[in-house]
Amino acid sequence: MTYQEKKSIVSLISAILIFVSYSLYMYPQHPGGGLESTETFRYWGSFVLILTLVSIVAHIIISIIFNIVFRITTKEKEPKFADELDKLIDLKANRNSFFVFIIGFLLAMGSLVIYQPSQVMFIILIISGFLSDVTGSVTKLYHYRRGV
Repeated sequence: MTYQEKKSIVSLISAILIFVSYSLYMYPQHPGGGLESTETFRYWGSFVLILTLVSIVAHIIISIIFNIVFRITTKEKEPKFADELDKLIDLKANRNSFFVFIIGFLLAMGSLVIYQPSQVMFIILIISGFLSDVTGSVTKLYHYRRGV
């Protein structure tokens, strides 16, 4: 297995673990008030912002740990350059990831049009962000394994 494949697998697993653990941590803190209360908007706003920050910091830390473990176990350094194949795979992964997020965004806005509670919009946005991250990692893994 190549460095890029291992990195994609680690990224996929870390995205799932970060999202699930943070969601389980935040779920008990959900306010029990009305559907459109100020506390509800504050809860979902903080959920999204803190999840974004936690995810970025955790991905950086996991990437550093992965590179250290990779270097220790294989006695190789990570590749310092990206060739044409790496760039093409990154572009395809970003395209698929953005496509999933845009579909989720449109569904979230559509939920408001059909008079769903604002909580539904936030949940759809959060899930589409998570699925977008997973889609990017899976696309990279697929193209590194199967080719472009």
